[in-house]
Amino acid sequence: MSSDFATRAKELREQVNFHLYRYHVLGSPVITDGEFDKLFFELKALEAEHPELITPDSPTQRTGSDLSEDFAKVKHPAPILSLANAFSEEDLKTWEERNLKLLPAGTQLGFTLEPKLDGLTIVITYENGYLVQAATRGNGELGDDVTANVRTIKNVPLKIPVDPNGPKAPERLVVRGEVMFLKKDFVALNKKQAEAELPLYVNARNTASGTLKQKDSRITASRPLVAYLYAVVAASGIKWDTQWDILNNLRDLGFSTAPHAEYYPTLSDIIQQLPTWESRRRTLDFEIDGVVLKINDVKIQAELGYSGKDPRGAIAYKFPAEEMTTKLLGVTANVGRTGRLTPTAQLEAVFIGGVTVTSASLHNYDQIAKLDIRLGDTVIVKRSGEVIPYVIGPVIGARDGSETPILPPTNCPSCNTPVIQPEGFVDTICPNLDCPERIFRSIEFFVSRGAMDIESMGPQTVKILIDNKLIQDEADIFTLKPESFEGLEGFAEKKIDNLMKSIEAAKTRPLAQLVGSLGIDGVGGVVAGLLAEKFGSLDAILNASVESIDDIEGIGPILAEGIAAWFADERHRKLLDKLRAAGINPKNEAKVAAGDGLTGSSFVLTGTLPTLSREQAEELIESHGGKISGSVSKKTSYVLMGDTPGSKADKARTLGVPIISEADLMAMITSGGTK
Repeated sequence: MSSDFATRAKELREQVNFHLYRYHVLGSPVITDGEFDKLFFELKALEAEHPELITPDSPTQRTGSDLSEDFAKVKHPAPILSLANAFSEEDLKTWEERNLKLLPAGTQLGFTLEPKLDGLTIVITYENGYLVQAATRGNGELGDDVTANVRTIKNVPLKIPVDPNGPKAPERLVVRGEVMFLKKDFVALNKKQAEAELPLYVNARNTASGTLKQKDSRITASRPLVAYLYAVVAASGIKWDTQWDILNNLRDLGFSTAPHAEYYPTLSDIIQQLPTWESRRRTLDFEIDGVVLKINDVKIQAELGYSGKDPRGAIAYKFPAEEMTTKLLGVTANVGRTGRLTPTAQLEAVFIGGVTVTSASLHNYDQIAKLDIRLGDTVIVKRSGEVIPYVIGPVIGARDGSETPILPPTNCPSCNTPVIQPEGFVDTICPNLDCPERIFRSIEFFVSRGAMDIESMGPQTVKILIDNKLIQDEADIFTLKPESFEGLEGFAEKKIDNLMKSIEAAKTRPLAQLVGSLGIDGVGGVVAGLLAEKFGSLDAILNASVESIDDIEGIGPILAEGIAAWFADERHRKLLDKLRAAGINPKNEAKVAAGDGLTGSSFVLTGTLPTLSREQAEELIESHGGKISGSVSKKTSYVLMGDTPGSKADKARTLGVPIISEADLMAMITSGGTK
């Protein structure tokens, strides 16, 4: 046996045991779940290949513990074990093949596919239908008695069945599930913390754990925990044949079970669902870090038994890690087109979600202060899909005292003008309208895809044109001639020709596109379209009153005032005069109707749709008589939701506004408007 393997195994044992202690006992982890999994499964693989390396203190030989000295202990009626993990399709196929070798030839396996809830395991006992005890998982054999606190969780039934017409409850029933915060409730909890000027919670799971282990159950009751149940640990007088039957009976008794659980007859069927689940994770109301596959036949599960501490009849498929920890090396303030100073974290390189991340958003300096993020901190960084990576918060337990506070700059890093923070604003602002960086960012936005879409004019070209004093604002772009580029390095004849064609094409952009490209705060494509439809011309918008703008559904009074103020500003009026002098003065064109199935319905869009761009979806809705709104209200008919939705989805749920998918929209159009 190589001494290198033994040394590495010893290192891994020490690291994993340390992190188990930080996580389960102290409740103060210093690495993310993904980083822990990497260490644990490296150790497990090493021990599998070299069994002689296994020691009594190896964390692979126990289930971990979240026991606390503050609570009475409860012995579980059966071991409450964790699952082995899979990270690829190949891992799942290997798992199935191993199991089939242990079963009679010709055995056919069906499976349930359930979300892997990122919460705190709970074991609840009912006797004669009444809740009599609740305990945490603890070390798998013993758990902490948290009965009083679980009683405060509103979706945990105190008596089953909840519906008098439901199935009769077994004389004794012990169920297992997860306690957690819904995403919106965790956000609301942090909002209350911020309002009370208290530190924000970083991790929803750890916060749920701390909430469930409060000595005063009134504190637990004040926080909106939820519980989802998914397994029967013990039951008297009744047996269920399949996991699917168990889930259905739990629901019938009145328990909440995680949505989207399904039965599939083959592993191939499940593998086809994995991309959907990876996409769906961002649209769910709760956090998941993977899915759980369970052999549906309960008898087969029992026959397969255990491999070490892991039941063979189920496995967890873990999604690629979206969160990792790394060092915060520095903070750079970037100036936006509206003057906002956005802090960006400079990070020690870390691999997240398939890419190497060296910088991440810090949102604003108020948020930095609320989260108490300091230079030199170990921080948790999240990257979800194509979303820009952002810092969730610091790992307080990893501090050594050398960390220093992060303060907002007193002067603009571009023009050195003293910065301001207007009353009621969280952002630090450079007020200088002539700030070179503000001008650059405004023009960069104006020419970008989704705005005026002037091809061949990327950020580098814009910078060269500004530096050579060929343009000073957006209107100057339309006065450029081929000879303007003479002597500029990198501007060959073909590039100049393409650029001039793109500028000429931009002169014919519709009114809504021009308005949306002006960089007016709060005016994106939807609001620009509403303004164009209402007023019909640039002149009419220029002279519109606050009242007439506020009258448009989807534009509130604050936004209406901001729009009117932008067009009343002398500087902006001069810009519009220059644009008109350059021949840019579009009128709104009436849309050609493709149908009227959506007439009378208003839609708000949020998230990324599977096949349609936002512009295509808006055009499709409007061409069938529907209206697009920029914000959700009680008057909104539907919210069209894709991947990585924003707060609009949460508001829709709060107001009871129906949320539909792209497929639902297509079905409505096909059926003439009925979902």
